[in-house]
Amino acid sequence: MRWPRRVLATPARRVSVAVCLVVATAVFLATVPLHRDFFDVGVYYGTVGDWVHHGGGIYDYLRPGTTYGFTYPPFAAVSMLPMALVSWPVAVGISIALSVVASALLLHWLAGPVIRREGWCRWFAFVVAGCLFALLEPVRDTFSFGQVNLLLVALVFADARLLATGRGRYAGIGIGLATAIKLTPALFIGYLLITGRRRQAGVAAGTAGAATLLAALADPAASRTFWTDALWNTDRVGSLSYVSNQSLKGVLARLQPDHPGRALWLVCVLAVLALWAYRARAAVRDGDDRAGFALTGLAACLVSPVTWVHHLVWLIPALVVLTDTGLRRGHRERRLPLALCAAVYVVLCSSVVWLWRWDSTGADAVLGANTYVWITLGLLLVRPGRYGRRISSVPRHGSAPARRAGRGVDRTALRSDIRPVSSSTCQLPLPRSRAVSHPPPSAGS
Repeated sequence: MRWPRRVLATPARRVSVAVCLVVATAVFLATVPLHRDFFDVGVYYGTVGDWVHHGGGIYDYLRPGTTYGFTYPPFAAVSMLPMALVSWPVAVGISIALSVVASALLLHWLAGPVIRREGWCRWFAFVVAGCLFALLEPVRDTFSFGQVNLLLVALVFADARLLATGRGRYAGIGIGLATAIKLTPALFIGYLLITGRRRQAGVAAGTAGAATLLAALADPAASRTFWTDALWNTDRVGSLSYVSNQSLKGVLARLQPDHPGRALWLVCVLAVLALWAYRARAAVRDGDDRAGFALTGLAACLVSPVTWVHHLVWLIPALVVLTDTGLRRGHRERRLPLALCAAVYVVLCSSVVWLWRWDSTGADAVLGANTYVWITLGLLLVRPGRYGRRISSVPRHGSAPARRAGRGVDRTALRSDIRPVSSSTCQLPLPRSRAVSHPPPSAGS
């Protein structure tokens, strides 16, 4: 396919295409998706305001006209205390700004190494990646609800970044904070344990414990309510059979709405966790820590009792890793993984599950209403990131502490064959030779 090279041959053409992409994305976001009117920001804002200004309980507040209240651990409310000092429009603006910053960091960490290695024009590639990122339904919903999902993913992948750059001794704090805010990221502590990073797992667990203790000191009654009642009361977040719940629990609840099978769910959870542990350890043995983190995000979505559609931002790292897997292969070998990634991306932009919003019990709903669950499970099964060559997980050079800190590093993200591209010239890369099916190993492998 040479037409993209002709279309993007000059800086003026790239600018024109970038402007068209940004405008088209903005028009789509303003007119097509379902808008959530910052519902969750309203819950956070009302909870913190009632707690601070009126002496109410964190878990007693309900958003007016609804049955929905605060469902996160108490530390999440503590971290949101600044919202009590600002007006509602400012709170919405802060929510949007934080999600924008988290999105930029994730694109830099996840897509940046791929863009640099392929030698693409950086500013243009990031514009394209940003537009594709914004069109995903989980991302749209996170912004529209005012959710914290992207912030949690950024906290977790800040630790992944530290591990990948040989500064693993500092990793664990981000995962610990994310776990204290919302329990789903706790599986990443398990990932650190099963991949031999006991020190980092201890830091993560200690950080989560310290944050939880801080919240208990701030409001002992709220902490007691959460850990003894609110945590186990799934009715607080809505019906488990609601089509937005794209977890294994949601599938079973839709199949048996009157008699949910808890034993069957536990069996499914154990099976997924066993598969995840096997895949994650294999990824780290191959030196692909990015894939390990991506697999953990997939497993967390599956085993969580409640995984709303906007929680599926945890799938984004897997999509990036799968795309990178395809780009590393020869021209013919890359077609299948890239086509698979494109198909998954289109489905995740389509809001297809909402076609079964009013009736998710028919035979067609088994496939359609659970589409995102099957995608998540499929990505876990195919193990995104495996591209056929084992790479040492420990660099051969450097001191012993540096080697220990770099254990499990994705050396492919630190390749020495990255071609620097001047942001002023943005020359398109020449096509690779068809005779080479795999890139040469990096010097540090």
